[in-house]
Parts: sequence; structure tokens; C-alpha cells
Amino acid sequence: MLRHHFSRYTPEMVEKICGISPKLFRRVADALVSASGPDKTAAICYAVGWTQQSKGVQIIRSASILQLLLGNIGRPGGGILALRGHASIQGSTDVPTLYDILPGYLPMPRGDGTQATLRDYLATQTKPTGLWHNTPAYFISLLKAYYGKNATAENDFGYDWVPKITANHSFFEYLYDMADGKMEGMFIMGQNPAVAAPNSRFERTALSKLKWLVIRDMVEIESASFWADSPEVDRGELKTEDIETEVFFFPSAGHAENDGTFTNTQRLLQWRQTAVKPPGDCRSDEWFMHQLAVRLIAKAKASNDPMDEPLRALDWWYPEDETGMPHTEAVLAEINGWHTDPAAVVGDRGVVVGGGDPGRNEGVVFGVDREGKPHHGPQVADYNELKADGSTACGCWIYSGVFSRDGVNKGNARQSKDYLGHGWGFSWPSDRRIIYNRASASPTGEPWSERKKLVWWDKAQSKWTGGDVPDFPVGKSPDYRPTRQEKGLDAIPGDAPFMLHEDGLGWIYVPKGLHDGPFPTHYEPLESPVRNLLYSRDTDPVVNWFTRQENRFAPPGDPRFPYVLTTYRLTEHHTAGGMSRFLPHLAELQPEMFAEISPELAIELRIKNSDYICVVTLRGAIETRALVSRRARPLQIDGKTIHQIALPFHFGTAGNVRGAAANDLIPISGEPNVTIMETKALACNIVPGRLPRGPAFEDWLDRYVPRGGPPNLHPEQPPPGAPRGTLAAGHEHESPTT
Repeated sequence: MLRHHFSRYTPEMVEKICGISPKLFRRVADALVSASGPDKTAAICYAVGWTQQSKGVQIIRSASILQLLLGNIGRPGGGILALRGHASIQGSTDVPTLYDILPGYLPMPRGDGTQATLRDYLATQTKPTGLWHNTPAYFISLLKAYYGKNATAENDFGYDWVPKITANHSFFEYLYDMADGKMEGMFIMGQNPAVAAPNSRFERTALSKLKWLVIRDMVEIESASFWADSPEVDRGELKTEDIETEVFFFPSAGHAENDGTFTNTQRLLQWRQTAVKPPGDCRSDEWFMHQLAVRLIAKAKASNDPMDEPLRALDWWYPEDETGMPHTEAVLAEINGWHTDPAAVVGDRGVVVGGGDPGRNEGVVFGVDREGKPHHGPQVADYNELKADGSTACGCWIYSGVFSRDGVNKGNARQSKDYLGHGWGFSWPSDRRIIYNRASASPTGEPWSERKKLVWWDKAQSKWTGGDVPDFPVGKSPDYRPTRQEKGLDAIPGDAPFMLHEDGLGWIYVPKGLHDGPFPTHYEPLESPVRNLLYSRDTDPVVNWFTRQENRFAPPGDPRFPYVLTTYRLTEHHTAGGMSRFLPHLAELQPEMFAEISPELAIELRIKNSDYICVVTLRGAIETRALVSRRARPLQIDGKTIHQIALPFHFGTAGNVRGAAANDLIPISGEPNVTIMETKALACNIVPGRLPRGPAFEDWLDRYVPRGGPPNLHPEQPPPGAPRGTLAAGHEHESPTT
């Protein structure tokens, strides 16, 4: 099936679609294939150039299949590595800021009636075989972490208090709710959507419809000052005196000004100490969220409104320092998980209830709450100790073991003992450094080679051993075969390394879970100067277009937009620029916004280096300077020359250096599985010269983008009013490892 599906993807077709010569394509393919076998491996590393696409999941699935076929999964130097844009993007998906998953990649309950009770949810999410058979233990332990003693078997451990997904609750959806007056207020922390969000011109207009807006940042970013100095105010599209949004700006501490953890792309938790104390009234996000929770819970407890019951039920126990800052190690201890009975003692024979000393016993760590009373029992050693009966609580099952019964914060470990880094930080789960490492040994348990050995079956000791924590039941023999009556991990054969899958095998074909193809399939971007040469349809058929008049898409080959637009990052600046454009030494290194174009395009359009140019899309136009560079190479696509323009997206109207926001040009769209926007390939035009200031801007723009055009210009875009997304869609800046 795989051969048949990809039979049309020949090197010659690759050249037509991508502009890569067959000779270069074969050279790359030969290099990758040669790094495969008993003695060699290769890793595939990707960044948001793959993820920020309308078919990003399909691209990454292709890498997964390729690495499976090459035998490069679970072995030293192999695998797939997502290069993150921030030190803790992995952490923000593990303990998520995403609306559709709970900590540890547990699915959010649905509010469509199919998961009305805890029994319904567990029946839907629990797999009969594999590691996800333990979902009840992971999920109920999470409920106990949320609600403590208030979560009992009689009330389904507080399941009714957990929010339920009733629609697409992604950032893009509530952006539209803001614009339509359906949303009263918003908190913005660690983001700057007035610059960083797609279609940020529309984003700033939507912010003006809010009644209140809370901004927490170290500097006054564009999202805090849009009402006074945005391009829309400058052009008269918005009037400051007409904007009723009340903006509350809270000075925030930076990540170096408080302690806590980063979790990087290798799943490595690293504890960081406070380097300097924050100045003045600046407070950390932990302080703010803790104090906000304390005050909201107090208000809820003074209320009889059933709507407030989830807040009243929260077990918000964290001890504080003299400033009201919660002890972050207490939070990490809860994330690790514990036995809920303060009188429980863990011994060689398991957990014994009664006789516990509310303090620190040898090998046992007890926590105390803000009143100094024992709050919980001993920490769990790892996720294997979690139970579904309410006797354990755990904030994120995959992190169990980072702060276990020995009282040692393993995220703070700094003594590396081997080339994998054991002893430096803690890698989830269970401090294994290479996931699926059972695949590093042959089906019979021997290493594939001496040079690449990692874990292997020790016949003398009847257990898995080696240079890493085995990602496999330690005592399961390679020749173990289930009878098909077993459940959980007992149903996985001894030669099947992929424990998260129900059969223990790596999957080439995805039978369920994806909203688009079970095999990766090439689609053109939602905007493209060329058509899809492989299929009759140009774009991913189940993509979320977010159709709206302010969010139009150019049809394929639109002569008004002949060039490819892409956005990218600069070394000197960080995302939307709030942490870099305000720093003089970084601002001096990259002082101005620019558009990178090729020498060939510069000659064609009679543009010189540093000339002013205007970049235009169906969403708007920005002014910037041209940087003529050999990096921006023209492509030869199906016999036509296609030029590309590259824009950094760090600039805005605030800070020491200022410039147009590249994301003003980007449409709001959503990849069908994770709702990430497409920012790496769009259609645009270039107009030499400068943009007019003030109200004349709209008349100028109308020459290139008629204001009265319909919102569904793209032939494959759904009509206005059609559903804008799927129930399972999430807003995700990076794809989670799992």
C-alpha cells in the first residue's frame, strides 16, 4: 500500500513540485539511507518550517515512516527531534497550555454528551492493551491532584468539575469571538498577539472590542499599547477615544528572576534557580496565578452559585514565602505525585496506611500545607505506582519520578555520569533518555551492534539492562508471547517496542485519530502561485479556513500575488520581540525590519539593496526595506520561475527598534489536527516605494486588494458561515513528542 501510494512521487515529480533536481534529491536520499543499519543511524531534525503548514502533521508523519523503515527509532543518534523555538515549549505541551489535552497528553473530556460521566470518559479513552490501559490510574490521580479530599469515588472524583470541550476553543476561535463582541475580557501572559498572531492587523482590531484586557509582561508590548500607537490608530481605522477596552498592565518577572523548571525538546526537565530578584513590583507568573487563584477561591467560597463549585472544590494548598510566592518545589512535588493518605508509609511490601510520622522519615517525604499541617503522604516513585482508586494524586503522570521519595529534586541534578547525560536533570518518563529504546536491540534481545548498543536482554539475570532506563517491562523476555487474553502491557509481545500502541508495533498506516490521510499526502499551501501537480485538489480537504471577510485567501495562481512569502526568525530577536527589541545591545545588532529578496528579483523589479518596498497580501500591506540576498533563491517549479520573499516576524510599534509586523500579512488558518497556522508559504506581491500614511492607506491598498471582494475567493474555501473547525482541533505552536 505504501509503495502504491508513493509510486507517483518520483524524483522527477519532486523536481516539478519542489524545484529540487533529481541529482540532488538522490544525493540526499543516498546520504540518509546510508546512515541506517546495525552500525549507523541518522536523526531527522525539524523546526516550525515543517509545523507551521496547513499539512504540517502530514510532513512530520512522513519523517516518522521514513525513520521506522530505516530502523532509526529508539537507537543512539536516531529518531526525530523537533527543534523548539523556546526552552520550555515541550513543557507547555506536557503540562499543557493547549485547550484540548490535560497534563500528560490525557484527552480533554467532551461536552457533547458522549462523556457525561467518568465511566463514559474512561470507557472511551482506556485502551484494552498497551500503556494507555492505565488511563484510569493516570486520570483519577490527576483529579485527586486537582480536588484533593473533595474528589471521592462517590462524586466520580470530581469529574463533573472538569471543563468539557463543547466546540473549537482554540485561540483563533476566540479571536473571532472578540471581534464579534462575544468575549468580554482576556488575560495575555507570555504572548504578544498584536504582533505574533496571524492576521495581526485583524487581531489588534479585535482587541479593541474587549471590555477589559490584562497584560502581564516585562515591558509595554504592542498588545498593551495597541489603543494608542497601532498602525490602525495611525491610519484612522481605530480612534483611541472610541476604544473602550480597559487595559490593566501588570509588571512581570522574567524567567531568570524566579525558580522553576524548563522542559526541553529532549523531554529533559531542568531546574533553574533564581539568578536575580525582580525589580520593584514585578512578580513571577507563579506568584500572579497563585494569588489570583487564592482570591477567586475566596470569592467562590462566599458564593452559593453552583457555577462556582469547581473553584470551591480546588485543593489549593501550596505553602508561600514572605512575598506570597508559592514554593515551586511544592508544585513540582504535586506534579510528581504522592500517596494521598498522610499516614501512609511506603516499605518493601508496598504502601502501609497508619503509623506515619508527619515530617520527613527516612526514604519518605511528607508535604505540609500553608497552615503547616500534613497535606499528603509519601511521593510516588514513578507512574507505575499510580492507582485508580483515589489513593494517589499526580499532576502529570509522565513526570513521576522527578521528585520521588528520596526527597531529591532530580531536575536540579548536575552530575552527568554518561554520554546520555544521566545525572543531569530528569528526562520523562522514568529518566529514560531515548524513548522506545527496546528497538535498539534485535527481536531476540541482543544489541544490533557493539558500537550502537543501548539496552539489551541479560539472560543470566532475566532482565533488560544497558546504558539507559529500559523503555520496556524490565522482566519481559524477548520470547514472551501473550495468549490474547491479557490486558495492558501484558498483552504486548517481548519483541514489540512501541508500548504506547495497542499492539506494540510502529505504525506506518494510521487507522484512527488523524483528521486527514492515513498516509502522508502532498497538498499545496492554502495560498500558492502553483497548482497541485499530484492531485485534482490543491489543498488539504479538511483544513480549517476560518472564513471571514477580513481573512481572505488568494486562489491558486492569482496573478495579483505571483510571489511566495515566508516568515522566519532572527538569531538576535526572540519571537514577537518583547524580550529582545527593548534591549539596546540586541536592538543595535538587528535594528530594522527588512524583506529578504533575491538579486534576480531585485533586478526584475529595479529594487536596490535597502530600498523601501511594500509587501501586499489579501490581508493588508506593510512597508519595509529590501535586503538583496543570495539566500532567497528563485525556484524552478514545473518550468516556471517562482520568487520567494522572506520576512522576520519580530518587529512592531514598541521597543527601541520598530518596524512593520510581518504577521499583518498572514491569514488565520488551522491545520486540521492541531490548528496551527500556515506562516511558511503564502502568496504576495511587491510594490517598490513607500506606503502612504493616514487614511490614504486604504485607497492605496484598494488598488491591489479591492475592499468589496467576497471572503471566499479561494475555490476550495468553504462559504461564509460554515463551521470553522473541528471538535478535536487545538492551538499548538509546536507538535508534542507523543
